[in-house]
Amino acid sequence: MENTRFARGLKKLEEIDGDAGKKVIESLAAIAPDLAKYTIEFPFGDIYERPGLDLIKREIATVAALTALGNCLPQLHVHIHGALNVGVKPEEVVEIIIQMAVYAGFPAALNAMFVAKEVFQERDIIAA
Repeated sequence: MENTRFARGLKKLEEIDGDAGKKVIESLAAIAPDLAKYTIEFPFGDIYERPGLDLIKREIATVAALTALGNCLPQLHVHIHGALNVGVKPEEVVEIIIQMAVYAGFPAALNAMFVAKEVFQERDIIAA
């Protein structure tokens, strides 16, 4: 069962985050391989595989949560890419972050918007 859970999680991670997700997992290999395994199995092998929400809704919720937390900018960077990868439009990412200004505050929304700008520039969605 564990191998199936890991394989399912790895496949979902690659579907959502592509190389960015794989780089995060690889960067943990030398220091915390168990954390890398747990990161693949639980969120991607268990939660992202649940039938209640499609990947677009899951990534919208993730971008909103990471924005609201305000201290997860590297993870937000990966998940904005993930949101775009699964079909969230750039203007929707902007609106999600603006919405979070109401509930998480302007500093969190501003920091998140700068991360979104970086991602958009990396993807040639907006000019540098």
